[in-house]
Amino acid sequence: MSVQSESKRLTAADLRARKGGEPIVMLTSYHAHTAALADRYCDSILVGDSLGNVMHGFETTVPVTLEMMILQGRAVMRGSKRALVVVDMPFGSYEASKEQAFHAAARILKETHCGAVKLEGGERMAETIAFLSQRGVPVMAHIGLTPQAINVLGSFRAQGRDEADWPRLEADARAVADAGAFSVVVEAVAEPLARRITVSIAIPTIGIGASAACDGQVLVMEDMLGLSPKAPKFVKRYGNLGPSIEAAIQDYAAEVRSRAFPGPEHVYGMKPKPKA
Repeated sequence: MSVQSESKRLTAADLRARKGGEPIVMLTSYHAHTAALADRYCDSILVGDSLGNVMHGFETTVPVTLEMMILQGRAVMRGSKRALVVVDMPFGSYEASKEQAFHAAARILKETHCGAVKLEGGERMAETIAFLSQRGVPVMAHIGLTPQAINVLGSFRAQGRDEADWPRLEADARAVADAGAFSVVVEAVAEPLARRITVSIAIPTIGIGASAACDGQVLVMEDMLGLSPKAPKFVKRYGNLGPSIEAAIQDYAAEVRSRAFPGPEHVYGMKPKPKA
């Protein structure tokens, strides 16, 4: 367990320089208090559009809005001091044109003060990534399973388990790297392919359901803490907070109903009267 020393905030360039070096540690966060905890151990914090699932109960990330991302991005920036904060660009905020993408990305950077944005897509988004990068927007790419495309994919299934699909996914990785992305999330991609992609491109790969050979790893915090009722195969639960929280709420409710809470130590008495 390593506690990161306090220093200036990491940048996209710092993470880019970690290619082939010490693995990059990344977690999602959407709140100031969880960001403060993650900031002590993580190199980067992702304000993911997965907040639609874990905070708002949406079945997919598609309903998430730009305003939602900006609001939670502000919270995470307030809670963190050192980690590079990356904010997801939500569905519908960047696909129409590279100009639309720039306006949305500029809002995110200006209104949250985060260090980078993330968008989904490989070859089809390469022109947009180049446009943003050339205009001062650090971009983390995202290939493999792209949750915003769930209505096209039909289900959340692993990618690249058939070697016939490898050329397309490898082309996606090369395209985003060549376009100027400083790193790329590789999600739910068959392990041998994720390993091969990591070796073949010059930017760090951040795996999620990919390979230990990736240059870093990311998980959704609620998944790894046991707060999500269901988690994908690739999630290791490092905690089981869901049952603990439920038990605490159950105890609280029982004590309120029995009038055991609040006790004498939790209430305020009168000030003592001054002596005559």
